Amino acid sequence: MSSNSFKAYGKVNPLDQEYLEARRRTRKRIIIITLSTIVLVAVIVGAVVGTSMQSNGKSNSSKNSAGSGAQSTSSTIKAVCDVTLYPDTCYTSLSQAVNSSHLDPEKLFNVSIQVALQELLRASEHFSKDILEGITGNISVAVLRNCRDVLSLAIDYLNTTLTSSHDVTLPQVLDDVKTWLSAAGTYQQTCLEGFENVTDTVRTTVFEYLKNSTEFTSNSLAIITGLSNVANSFKLRRLLTSTTTDQFPSWLTSHDRKLLQSSNVRPMADAVVAKDGSGKYKTINAALNAVPDKSTKRFVIYVKKGVYYENVRVEKPKWNVLMYGDGKDATIVSGSLNVVDGTPTFSTATFAVFGKGFIGRDMAFRNSAGPSKHQAVALMSSSDETVFYRCRIDAFQDSLYTHALRQFYRECDIFGTVDFIFGNAAVVLQNCNIFPRVPMKGQQNTITAQGKVDPNQNTGIVIQNCTIAPWGDLKSVKTYLGRPWKDYSTTIYMQSMMGNLIDPAGWLPWVGNSAPDTIFYSEYQNYGPGSSTKYRVKWKGLKNINAQMAAKFTVNPFLSGDKWIAGTGVPYKSGL
Repeated sequence: MSSNSFKAYGKVNPLDQEYLEARRRTRKRIIIITLSTIVLVAVIVGAVVGTSMQSNGKSNSSKNSAGSGAQSTSSTIKAVCDVTLYPDTCYTSLSQAVNSSHLDPEKLFNVSIQVALQELLRASEHFSKDILEGITGNISVAVLRNCRDVLSLAIDYLNTTLTSSHDVTLPQVLDDVKTWLSAAGTYQQTCLEGFENVTDTVRTTVFEYLKNSTEFTSNSLAIITGLSNVANSFKLRRLLTSTTTDQFPSWLTSHDRKLLQSSNVRPMADAVVAKDGSGKYKTINAALNAVPDKSTKRFVIYVKKGVYYENVRVEKPKWNVLMYGDGKDATIVSGSLNVVDGTPTFSTATFAVFGKGFIGRDMAFRNSAGPSKHQAVALMSSSDETVFYRCRIDAFQDSLYTHALRQFYRECDIFGTVDFIFGNAAVVLQNCNIFPRVPMKGQQNTITAQGKVDPNQNTGIVIQNCTIAPWGDLKSVKTYLGRPWKDYSTTIYMQSMMGNLIDPAGWLPWVGNSAPDTIFYSEYQNYGPGSSTKYRVKWKGLKNINAQMAAKFTVNPFLSGDKWIAGTGVPYKSGL
């Protein structure tokens, strides 16, 4: 996360501020969007009735039929686009792309994805060559490289969305589609954030390159959210409810669950890493190179005890990797890349995961750069359906980067100072120990900085049944639960123990004296000396929620409605 040093804590670049203000102006559209969703219901019903009438031969003359068909298409596009944040660009782009007079909203959604994908492909061409004037120096070149990487990921997930919506009906993949589109928006936002320290001319140019693609992606996300609301309204899909059974996510096979249950039994490894040469590989990256690309079979890597000084990347094609060590105090991956020494935040991660279905167990991920080096990530996950179990994430500022997609952390120890759990994934941390530590002199601690930029993204940070305690003497240090990185920042603490290190105000503004009304922050059934909400900030976005609302942020519904399998042998509370 691009946070500033505490010398200028909370200060935002003028162009950043201008962008934030532009985002905040979209708040005025929220009521209109809500009402337009109701209109969309009526349009869909009308489309269904109209189709039925046409099939029964109840249409008038071909001339009238053609005219009414064009009018119906225009009305459908307008109603669908009215639920978006950018209705004008939505209507214009879809009207130009549509070549059919018989168009239902689901087909229109597919067209919107095609439009977004085509525009992103066009925009990405600007980043495929070093054509941006003013891009000089190592850090700027690295930012450009990062931008190419994340735009490639955004393209992948738009392609996945388009393919899935063709292969199956939308109600079958609604949750997945919303996750993939949320990630596609996050990746483009990450590209934009990387250019905040270049010249204003270059930064403005980058914004122009990605303006249409970000808006088109947002439009597609709004449309699928509208369709999802309609589906729910008409009960076209079975709603999954939370239970109180101890479970693990459905993306884990029965064999995977057994591996995670095994506290003392080591799974059979496909590759063994050992510094002393007793394994096939001496480095983790070398073992990852042996993983087959896009494999649906679990590939197990055992990393023996020792400190591995390397920056590890589980690349995008490396699917379904299970990596385990000899314990979070025995197997340690250590790096020291940081912003002050010239590495962009996105590239500082000691351990970065992009390949989907990754499981990490009994390991530690450390960035040893120290507080004076500011942003220095220990662990970054941009992998869908990811589990980290009994791991240690150890750094200062920006320790854990929950970048995108769906993530689950269980019984992990997380250490840090400034914004040290941040990103825009749908992430649940459960039964974890969260340890704010001693920062630089004059600094304040902020545990979270959630980066939701679009109200339709299904993202947020959920901290459930965790323990928040000081690591070191924090008597003279103010520690806050978090601050809103973006306009729709979403963070929920529930059923967690809060030590007396938490400042009574609870939350810290990113800029100014308040926060956008559009954030969603909440504290539910927490306990301990730091849990009192009596003197909390009086922000409109800080919500008091009941059990029904809190349940929406538990693992079952929040991580895309995945089913949960009982009897894993590992304590896991899927509901409240």
